[in-house]
Amino acid sequence: MKSFRVDLRSDTVTRPSAAMRKAMADAEVGDDWFGDDPTVNHLQERAAEITGKEAALFVPTGTMANQIALRLHFGGPGHLVVAEGQSHVASTEVMSSAVLSGIAYRTIHGDDRGRFSADDVRAALEPDEPYDVEIVDLVCLENTSGHAGGTVMDVDDFRAIRKVTDEAGVRVHLDGARIFNASAASGVDVAEYAAETDSMMFCVSKGLGAPIGSLVCGEAEAMREGRRIKILYGGAWRQAGVLAAAGLLALEEGPRRLHEDHERARRLADGVAELAPEALDPASVETNMLFVDTDAVGMTPLEAADRLEREGVGVSKVSGKVRMVTHVDVGDDDIETAIAAWRVVLAG
Repeated sequence: MKSFRVDLRSDTVTRPSAAMRKAMADAEVGDDWFGDDPTVNHLQERAAEITGKEAALFVPTGTMANQIALRLHFGGPGHLVVAEGQSHVASTEVMSSAVLSGIAYRTIHGDDRGRFSADDVRAALEPDEPYDVEIVDLVCLENTSGHAGGTVMDVDDFRAIRKVTDEAGVRVHLDGARIFNASAASGVDVAEYAAETDSMMFCVSKGLGAPIGSLVCGEAEAMREGRRIKILYGGAWRQAGVLAAAGLLALEEGPRRLHEDHERARRLADGVAELAPEALDPASVETNMLFVDTDAVGMTPLEAADRLEREGVGVSKVSGKVRMVTHVDVGDDDIETAIAAWRVVLAG
């Protein structure tokens, strides 16, 4: 097991707070397979309320959440989902989609920040030639974009894309694993983003700080079928209220402090840019992620990560760069420690 003085590999590495641990210990539980775990049911109700959807479904992981939602919309083999090429569903989850649902992707190549337009979507929805057959069942959006630097998609872009999909009769799913980060950065309520989609998911782990869990949100009838698919995929957990209790606390308290993660990410970006301005533009940091182009300073991402690890700082390698992610377990002193580690690494 690796141990770091500062762990910036992801916001998935957070540990439950003392308050979460107490809530988990005190949680009222039942058997969620039968639908009678009261704490799970409460979390699902709160998730639906916050997103403005009819119902929600608590599942173990973000990948399971996306895969359940995608399957609910998918019309059958031989059809496509439109998604940005760097998006999680079209990259990390691409094999999961193929194995679980026979889903393939028609990818849009957005800009270097993972953004694309309604016109891009319109072009991707063109019928299959020469048969003039509609072959796209779903458009999948992601906010924030985890592989493109934690960038925020504007709600007006959501609305423009939704207009195009409505005209084409195609539904929209949102991978909102970090939608609360997008909301904190943009000032747009989560429900405003969700209103432009037919289904969405978000994680109570990651930035919100719970140890496990994601929510799929959508129409009540779809969530009933989603529950069946969840069991089909092996997600029939039992007394899951012990986890839902942490999720409830994360959902109520986590969004209030996400701006702190964003501020620390910008401080870290400023510090690294002072040492290697060619490797990072601080203006590119919108939420809790920053990507460092180590090739610009003569190191591969793997070399940089290994050297940082020797200095006690954990990072990850994503999209050919070093990625660092701030989260609830990273404080101001940790940011200074990380900057000091970069100073040593860049000095050679």
